[in-house]
Amino acid sequence: MMTEDRTVRSRTAQRRSRCKGGSRYVPECTLDVLCVVFLAAVFPLIGAALVVWGPWERSGAAPEAPDIPVTTVQQVQDQEPQEDGDGGTPWNLLLVNRQNPIPADLEPHLTELPGGEQVDARIYEPLMELLEAAREGNQGHLPEVVSGYRTWEKQQSLYDAKVEKYRGQGYSEEEARALAEEWAAPPGYSEHQAGLAVDLSGVVYDLYFWLQENSWRYGFVFRYPGDKSGITGIAEEVWHYRYVGVEAAEVMFERGLCLEEYVGEAEGEA
Repeated sequence: MMTEDRTVRSRTAQRRSRCKGGSRYVPECTLDVLCVVFLAAVFPLIGAALVVWGPWERSGAAPEAPDIPVTTVQQVQDQEPQEDGDGGTPWNLLLVNRQNPIPADLEPHLTELPGGEQVDARIYEPLMELLEAAREGNQGHLPEVVSGYRTWEKQQSLYDAKVEKYRGQGYSEEEARALAEEWAAPPGYSEHQAGLAVDLSGVVYDLYFWLQENSWRYGFVFRYPGDKSGITGIAEEVWHYRYVGVEAAEVMFERGLCLEEYVGEAEGEA
């Protein structure tokens, strides 16, 4: 580009130099030669100008960048299969509790979160949006996912540790297991094994109040509130959040329903 600029300035200087001589006589043959040289120099410049400025002049403005489609979280969810392996239950409403074990053929497609925990890939984007928004209730800090997807072995280990804790306090085996299951489900009965639930931690307890009021906006619900323990079978866990989708989460929040109640009503209407 600098070479072209210098060429243009040089030619301009030459033309100005020729004009300084006033009206002196120039032989006709010399004029012919000068015309040819002039046209040969000018035409390439005109062509280049048309290539560079032509589109701008036709549109009246500089060309705009092309529109790039943006895929929203809702579009991603709409593109995903809405039923699990049994061909009936929407994947996001899969009910896992003492009466409803993890489907034997369930194979979560996992993705890794910052920090190393894993979740079902379909909930990654809404979860990250929830965590970012939750800074508001966590003194500006990003909440931490301390537990996501669990393998059978991991769930077994957590359950056994709870049982041993209560046995060490003098409870019988049967009593210890009953108490343990209020906090840790036996392997095969934890929704962590579906990759759809996370346990969250923050720098202040106020984070949990914020989550209870706002998590539904991102498709997550406070899964085990204390006043629903008789239905869920699990003691209150303020840290445990489950993805169910924005539509279901909004209804559950507004009506104060737990997942068991919501799914029960949906099945009754079917």
